[in-house]
Amino acid sequence: MTGGWAGQAPGMSWEEDVFALLDDLEQQAEAAYAAERDAELADRSRAAYREVTLASRLMASAGEEVLLDVTGVGPVGGVLERVGDGWCLVAGPAQDWVVHLAAVGSVAGAVERSVPEVAWSPVARLGLGSALRRIADAGERCVLHLVDGSTYDGTPRRIGADFVEVAVGEGRLVLVTFASLAAVQSRE
Repeated sequence: MTGGWAGQAPGMSWEEDVFALLDDLEQQAEAAYAAERDAELADRSRAAYREVTLASRLMASAGEEVLLDVTGVGPVGGVLERVGDGWCLVAGPAQDWVVHLAAVGSVAGAVERSVPEVAWSPVARLGLGSALRRIADAGERCVLHLVDGSTYDGTPRRIGADFVEVAVGEGRLVLVTFASLAAVQSRE
């Protein structure tokens, strides 16, 4: 049998024509699948990123030079030394800062990675109260900066569940709530 059916290239058998058509359809299906997969991966990536917290980004940025904009304080810069549950320690050129993450408005210098909370060490899971207890145990004089811009210069004495007791002046004690605390600045 010579010749062929309409649309068949000269010299091609009908089997070759069918296989060429099937190859073309398979390539189109692969391209459609790849486009759908890329869209699904992008959706999954966006969905997964909703789970990333500021603390997890900062945890991955430990050791980096950062600049935090802290409500009531302004810019706080230095090396991000430690991150805990709700706080971070920034070692500045002149003093150290324990910053309450609830008071952080923006961060410059953070890396693009994050460390999920399940991967944090048990020490990193300690809250703001634990960081303040360490300062109180050392008897260090410091400046407590509040989110409203006011300050207390004194020595933290005792740390409650949601407040710090600070000795200011001559035997005067002030209770500062964690909710109003923006940062604690060392006096060194």
